Amino acid sequence: MHNVGSVDRAIRLILGLVLLLSPFLAAGSFAGLGAWRYAIAAVGLVLIATAAFRFCPAYRLLGIQTCARR
Repeated sequence: MHNVGSVDRAIRLILGLVLLLSPFLAAGSFAGLGAWRYAIAAVGLVLIATAAFRFCPAYRLLGIQTCARR
């Protein structure tokens, strides 16, 4: 069952791509973060996955649904 709508999905995809790529493309500015840059990339990967599958487990637990009801 889907619980992520179109606008939410687009925002997740864009933000996920930024978070996934920024620690590696701007390595100099993230150099002091050490292992945190991998955590930032992991959050980006989770956002991309939730956008791709149109399902967010946190939304399910909180009873949130941003997609149109059928």
